[in-house]
Amino acid sequence: MESVLALRAAPSGGRAMRGDAGDTSQEALLARVARGDEDALGQLYDQFGRVAYGLALRILRDERLAEDAVQEAFLAVWRQAASYRADRAKAQTWVLTLVHRRAVDLVRREERRRADLLEPETEAGAGRSAADDAELRNRRAAVQRALEQLPDDQREPIQLAYYAGLTQSELAERLGQPLGTIKSRMFTGLKRLGELLGEDL
Repeated sequence: MESVLALRAAPSGGRAMRGDAGDTSQEALLARVARGDEDALGQLYDQFGRVAYGLALRILRDERLAEDAVQEAFLAVWRQAASYRADRAKAQTWVLTLVHRRAVDLVRREERRRADLLEPETEAGAGRSAADDAELRNRRAAVQRALEQLPDDQREPIQLAYYAGLTQSELAERLGQPLGTIKSRMFTGLKRLGELLGEDL
């Protein structure tokens, strides 16, 4: 996790755990990050870094990409800390949600990159026409648009299931939700996808 540990570097040198117990609670640390306190960001990383990396690695199954996901997520924490609301979610839940989203984004990015690398060779072998290529791109775009219209709690398990290959049981564990809830959300989300895609496809 060396690249991620760069987040712990401070202009003034190594950070020390400072302040009283109230200062270093997770919610208080986020409040300090929102005010531009780099030391507080480092302390948050100390608390969540390993868990965040483990979550990203389970989704991405690639150490380098998991490091990238955690680093991007903590940069998002730095930029978005002011939007955190303690009455809506625990600090850990909020931070790990950002990690989860960045990991899913990277899964999708890697899938697109691999598809782009394989597409010329695959298309040549299959003898697809320019019209076929255009139709394929349109279908991909339609699916992406439809996914973006789903609520987060429906879209994220669907993306993880199809892009990262997670089972519903694994999704329940990753997302901290009962298996029945995951099944219900995926069923509802897939049904809605079918409705949204009905006219496009």
